[in-house]
Amino acid sequence: MLTIYAGKNALKQINENGFTPGLFSAMYGASGGPKWFTLFGLDKFIFGEFFKNTTQTINLVGSSAGAFRFAALSQHDPVTAITALAEIYSETVYSKNADAVEVTDKAKALLDAVFSEQGIEESLNHPVFKPHFIVAKCRGLTSYDHKIPQILGLIGSILLNRVNRGLLAKQYQRFVFHAPNSPLKVSDQYRFNNQYISLNSVNYKQALLASGSIPLVMQGVKFIEQAPTGMYRDGGLIDYHFDVNLPDNKGLILYPHFNNQPKPGWFDKTSKRQVSIKHYENVVMLCPSTKFINSLPFKKIPDRKDFTTMEPQERVAYWQTVLTQSEQLAESFAQFIRTPDINKIVPL
Repeated sequence: MLTIYAGKNALKQINENGFTPGLFSAMYGASGGPKWFTLFGLDKFIFGEFFKNTTQTINLVGSSAGAFRFAALSQHDPVTAITALAEIYSETVYSKNADAVEVTDKAKALLDAVFSEQGIEESLNHPVFKPHFIVAKCRGLTSYDHKIPQILGLIGSILLNRVNRGLLAKQYQRFVFHAPNSPLKVSDQYRFNNQYISLNSVNYKQALLASGSIPLVMQGVKFIEQAPTGMYRDGGLIDYHFDVNLPDNKGLILYPHFNNQPKPGWFDKTSKRQVSIKHYENVVMLCPSTKFINSLPFKKIPDRKDFTTMEPQERVAYWQTVLTQSEQLAESFAQFIRTPDINKIVPL
């Protein structure tokens, strides 16, 4: 049910040292909305069991849905927190023609329900797990909340990205909102002029909301404490599935992901552009197999289109079935940990 992939250096280290928690010092959490429901069981196992006795720092780098997951999983009771996030999100229902205000208001309600003051403090000060939320600061037409200029700006992004992904730096700037005192840096060849802002009890939910603020679907976040004035939106615009390097990260990167074909940015979803393999040399990916996906209702993983293509009752039942069946991936990973077979790992 689970397929494990490993980059060149990751495979070498696993061959030499076995598959142990001590190999890992970072995790990626991708954008993708409800697609992460397929990873729900894995999240619970990884944070509730696999890393249970880990004392070394694990940097959690997430955008959009990945940021939400890591915010929950860096609380002292990660299984309870991620379960609350999954339950509330899966049961969310919008009116038939929901506008950006309604979607944003319900996202804020979810944040309030899952991330209490105590939970935020636990996340900020966790001794092992250090959250990092990727957010895109917008420039030009993409910074407008009004739909017409925003659409024109996004069309411009599509065209720029088609020529060269690096041209998106004219419209978007990568902001990394990070755990206090985290030295982690993010680098790539595209020069997104990274800015690093320390998270605190005031800007935590502001940054988290911004990281998941999908263009056109939600309102952008216009103010984040300690950050420059501007319009902040979904981190997946820049880092959809991650095509970056973590130069200060000394260990391997664990990456539970819903498919084995990661895309660099949001505007690459339908393009042929692939991530650079050099950025995945230290990565271990945990992905649902084709067999698992075909076992799900409708033979697909959830996505945001389900909000508009299904009636609420049907969608909620489908999503909750996926959450339950995701436990099969956790069991597959647990079985691999109990009796590791390195030959089952697929080279990236």
